[in-house]
Amino acid sequence: MKTALKLLFTISLLLATHHAIAEQGLSLLTKKIKAPDFNLVDMNGVKHSLAEYKGKPIIINFWATWCPPCRRELPSMNKGWSKIKNSGINMLAINVGEDEDTIFNFMADYPIDFKVLLDLSGDIINKWPVNGLPTTFVVDKNGYIIYRAIGGRDWSSDKLLNKVRALNH
Repeated sequence: MKTALKLLFTISLLLATHHAIAEQGLSLLTKKIKAPDFNLVDMNGVKHSLAEYKGKPIIINFWATWCPPCRRELPSMNKGWSKIKNSGINMLAINVGEDEDTIFNFMADYPIDFKVLLDLSGDIINKWPVNGLPTTFVVDKNGYIIYRAIGGRDWSSDKLLNKVRALNH
């Protein structure tokens, strides 16, 4: 009986934790912050800057392969990307401090369908208001950070994505 109760308690705790993560939203920043520009290469060595994305909302996720919450979040980001990729919204994953081989090996188990940029030196993450990994920002079409999410989110949630979609009007 004790084992069954422990199992029931554990399952309830896991479900509650999953529900809490799924329900977490985006924090609206009360002060307008201009998103710091960057020049980073993608997995193919092509350079990208934030300025390229001006005029469209963009979701920017800072992450690392060694980060367990990042591993849990990335599949939902892929699902979210499939929902928004044709709606004029961009999504970037900025890996912090790891090389192409590490990320390539990681992506065999955790595919990422949107652009992955490399902050090899960690210089870019230090210019953004990141307090831990993963941290995700939503930048409006004028280049201002509107929302921040510290920790994992369910990016396949239409409730969450609708906040980003609203910035596209």
